[in-house]
Parts: sequence; structure tokens; C-alpha cells
Amino acid sequence: MHLRVTRTLFLLALLTSVCVASPAFGQGRIVTQNLPNFDLHRFHFGFLLSYNNSDFHMKLKPGALATDSLLSVDHVRSPGFNLGIVASYNMSNNFSLRFLPTLSFQDRVLQYDFLRLDSTVADFDKPVESTYLEFPLHVKFRSNRINNFAVYMFAGGKMSIDMASKKDVNNAIDDEVVVKLEKYDYSVDMGAGVDMFLPYFKFGIELKHSVGIPNLIVDDGTKFSAPIESLRSKVWVLTFTFEG
Repeated sequence: MHLRVTRTLFLLALLTSVCVASPAFGQGRIVTQNLPNFDLHRFHFGFLLSYNNSDFHMKLKPGALATDSLLSVDHVRSPGFNLGIVASYNMSNNFSLRFLPTLSFQDRVLQYDFLRLDSTVADFDKPVESTYLEFPLHVKFRSNRINNFAVYMFAGGKMSIDMASKKDVNNAIDDEVVVKLEKYDYSVDMGAGVDMFLPYFKFGIELKHSVGIPNLIVDDGTKFSAPIESLRSKVWVLTFTFEG
């Protein structure tokens, strides 16, 4: 559901851009080009605001659902948001290198069903909350400008540090058992977007998919971590950038 909303917002943004540009082309008028010298500068800086939708790629251990009272394990995506800085280096008219240090607030939920001795079902929802300090590095390929618009795609990777990690929580003495994740994550990023050159700054809208590489689960022997063989992050991010 959240992914469908994100895609819809992105498509609406692209459609809006086309609608704004269309009258100028259809009427044959000369359009004033905003920020005509923008690409002549090697370095650009700005900030970003993002809506994220985070989830897991989950793999259970063989026989996890057959050897214990566990009936099912599910993962539920949840919305969050990002705040970050944009630092861009123009390598050429079409290629740039972007460094985007970001603070990302992500929420996910693991849902468990266990069979009790009296044949009733016990449900458990385990929130997995993370506050990541992210360091993405992307190579961006942008089309030539058409008046005040350009489209682009990008790819790269990032390192993430979970500042709210509960890896060191002792579940043996803590009242509330938590599902623990590793503090560090590494992921591959890819996406696309549109740049709009406004009179005073460049405004960008982009959609990014991020796929984690390492297994994040910390198996400390609890009934919540033991059935899981691997948990890898996956995130969809809708971002608005503002560059000067």
C-alpha cells in the first residue's frame, strides 16, 4: 500500500512537470531559462527531505515453523522520514558525484504467532525502530536541459550506522524481549528523478530503492530471533532536494 502511494506521488510529480512545460512548447514561445549558469559551477550544496518506507528481506531457518510452537512470522513495512545534506560535484555536463549524509528514521514491525499449550494463539508485535546516520555516495547521470527541466538516474551505495541500536541489550534480564539488529548496514542504491530549475534554486524529485547486503539479525537465542536465518534491509525513499 505504501509503495503504491509512493509510486503514485512520483508519477504525479512527473506529470506536473510535463504539464508545466507543455504550454511553452505548444505555443512556440521563448521560455526564460532559470539559473543559466548553474552547470558552470563545479560544486553545489543544498538539503533534502524524504519520505521512506522501510521493510525487510526475511529468510527463516529450515523447519522453523515445524519444530516449535511458532506458527508464523511476518514483517510489516512502516513509514518514516529523512533529513540530509546534498553535496554535488559536477564531473561533466551530464555526470555528477553526490555525497548525501542523512539522518533516517525507520520503523518496521515483526509479527509472530505462537501456539499455546491450551491450543490458543498468542500474537506478538515486535517493533524494530532504527535511527540511521547514512553516508550515501551516488553517481548521477542527467539528461541535457530542456529549458528548465531535466531527468536523471543514479546508482551507488551507502554505509549506515544505527544510532538507536539495541544490539547490547541483555534479553536475559530485560523485562521486554527485543529483536536485536547489527549496528552497521551497507546497501546498494538506485533510482531516478527530475530536476526543475526555478528562479532561485534547483528543485528535484526522485524515487530511490535501497537493498541491504549484510544479515542484520542478532541471534541471541530468544524465541523471536532463533527462527530467523537472515534479515536484510530494503527501503523505498521519495526525496525532495533543494540545491543552490
